Amino acid sequence: QVQLVESGGGLVQAGGSLRLSCAASGRTFSRYNVGWFRQAPGKEREFVAGISWMGSRTHYPDSVKGRFTISRDNAKNTVYLQMNSLKPEDTAVYYCAVDSALTSWDVPDASYKYDYWGQGTQVTVSS
Repeated sequence: QVQLVESGGGLVQAGGSLRLSCAASGRTFSRYNVGWFRQAPGKEREFVAGISWMGSRTHYPDSVKGRFTISRDNAKNTVYLQMNSLKPEDTAVYYCAVDSALTSWDVPDASYKYDYWGQGTQVTVSS
């Protein structure tokens, strides 16, 4: 069982930055791939970043590539999402999620492949 708690959301002006954190419980967290997703009102949940269990591989969609950076500190059981050059269209609730396939090579971008989810943190970008 893994419990995830996101933090770091808030209100920021367009062009600004935020860093989200995802703190996890569980001794095997360091062997799970982790993803960040977001969901805006009336829209489907969207993948925004993924990182392999060792942190050696990352994966981003074109919509955030070059602006968002995912990283992890396994000693602290924490994954981060650094978001720069924020745009109003980045406004959403952001969730972190764990793929419970231990030490998997694949970093999935499909939400159904993730088994544990946090409660989300709101990010609002004003124009």
